[in-house]
Amino acid sequence: MNGYNNKYLLINLNNYSHEIHLLPENILTDYIGGTGLSSYLLYKYSSFNSDSFSPDNPLIFASSLLTGTKLTTTSKFAITTKSPLTNFIGDSMSSSHFADKLKKTGFDALVIIGKSKSNKIIKIQNSSIEFIDASNIWGKTTSETEKILKKNLGNDFSFACIGPAGENLVRFAGIKNDGGRMAARTGVGAVMGSKLIKAIAIHGTQKINIANQSELNVIRKELSIKSLGDSTEKYRTTGTTINMSILNRLEMLPTNNFKQSVFKEAKNIEGENLLKNHYSKKAHCANCTIGCEKIFITNDDNNPTESRLEFQTTASLGSNIGVSNPNWIIRAANLCDELGMDTISTGVTIGWAIEASEKGHLNSSIKINSENSLLDLIKKIAYRDSIGDLLADGTKLASESIGKDSANYAMHVKGLEIPSYDPRNLPALSLALSVSTKGACHNRASAYDIDFNNKEIFNNPTIIASKTKASEDYSAILDSMIWCKFLRKSFNNFYEETSEIYSLITGVKYDSEKLKKAGERINNIKKLFNIQNGWIRSDDNLPERLLNSKNQIMSHSYLDSMIDSYYHFRGWDKNGNIPISKLSELNLNTKEYASKNTL
Repeated sequence: MNGYNNKYLLINLNNYSHEIHLLPENILTDYIGGTGLSSYLLYKYSSFNSDSFSPDNPLIFASSLLTGTKLTTTSKFAITTKSPLTNFIGDSMSSSHFADKLKKTGFDALVIIGKSKSNKIIKIQNSSIEFIDASNIWGKTTSETEKILKKNLGNDFSFACIGPAGENLVRFAGIKNDGGRMAARTGVGAVMGSKLIKAIAIHGTQKINIANQSELNVIRKELSIKSLGDSTEKYRTTGTTINMSILNRLEMLPTNNFKQSVFKEAKNIEGENLLKNHYSKKAHCANCTIGCEKIFITNDDNNPTESRLEFQTTASLGSNIGVSNPNWIIRAANLCDELGMDTISTGVTIGWAIEASEKGHLNSSIKINSENSLLDLIKKIAYRDSIGDLLADGTKLASESIGKDSANYAMHVKGLEIPSYDPRNLPALSLALSVSTKGACHNRASAYDIDFNNKEIFNNPTIIASKTKASEDYSAILDSMIWCKFLRKSFNNFYEETSEIYSLITGVKYDSEKLKKAGERINNIKKLFNIQNGWIRSDDNLPERLLNSKNQIMSHSYLDSMIDSYYHFRGWDKNGNIPISKLSELNLNTKEYASKNTL
């Protein structure tokens, strides 16, 4: 089928072998690519109930239908595995030339199983596969690793690598690629480290065939123009840090481990101040017309340090831990990137640790009262040094380890730390965070859009549940095609326009209803994976702190009523399990389905 390579590469590290497997047309039309295809492959190759650090846990890289088409924002790939934070499905996404190179190797996905006997680099050049000794770069930071690999292998290659955090199995370690981009969430870097893989080097030259290139070119130009419209202006000019001032004004900015929703010193770290006093340059993801990223630089007397800062990082390493000095945040963000750690989970875990220390629940005293105290703690986490060994397991496992009442202020869902939107007065976001198969992720539903644009439905859990379900399925298509979320408002009719693009690329007729069904199927196979790994209804929940505060919408009973309605709209039973009738409707009957439909 045009637009795809129609095959994936399976690498078995146990014996350093590889196989090429075909992807039938029905699998590609059912799961599309990105997180959809990688979720299907995870389900196919997983040994359920095995540990996330087991050699049996697959690590999957998947490009998408749109990768390589030069449509704006489409140079993206997904990484999917069983998360060491949640023991459920974990996925993370990144934008980089690595995505294009992966697609041009002639494979739509890379599936890695087993465990290497020693530290290795996987080198993929078209259909040629090599396993290179990585002992000389084990222990190096992400930028050091990439610099050495470029020198040794050349600039034609793109690289995905882990830092010391991934090597030391920090459960929220990420995978860095192309000089600064990171697939950060759910601990994909820790799984890569558990397999003793330091880096993947990719170079491909295969041509991607498009069924109707001329008509696609017209749409490409139109979409690029639309991407520069009003809906993306704030991101193009200020970047996502603009959300700091907006959420603080709305009293929805997580502060001091979500104890408060307003940060009194927010002005110091708001996007406007960062742009005025710390701006260095603008950055674009590969093949992106929007350019939401801003590179900021420190302005104190210490060694100048640059870092990409976006809202989530600024809030997690800022307001959530009581830090209002932009220089501290810039250096902390840079250090997380160099060590290969998710900034959201790092900041939320530190916030929990500060509170646990204040309550006398830790043997160590933790105070962030200087830049060095913050940076030293981040290093301790990455190297599992002293208190860092506990914190490297994330808030869920750390709180379970020390007990007492620490679970009540451990800000996670299913083990994944909550991003920087206080959901207490955002019912759709509260629901989306609680039921997400991934754990606390704001990107797998974009439910905050529902809250900000539909406040009249706040007292109607049925409507909220219906809209949240629809938003999840919509996001599944965005993440499988793969479109950037910032592009979503550039479409007049997303499903109609996207199904048309699918048809132009593949030459296969694909309508909006089939696309909607694919989004539903993708979310159901993720849920099915979690059920196979022990998920129960009580896992769909929020931390106690978010359910018992005064002057808020959210409560135990309200969340439960929304979850009940959500399960209803999903076609699941009252306990959140998927009936056979729904599985049959979506062609998801058994695990054997995956086996017998892939050649």
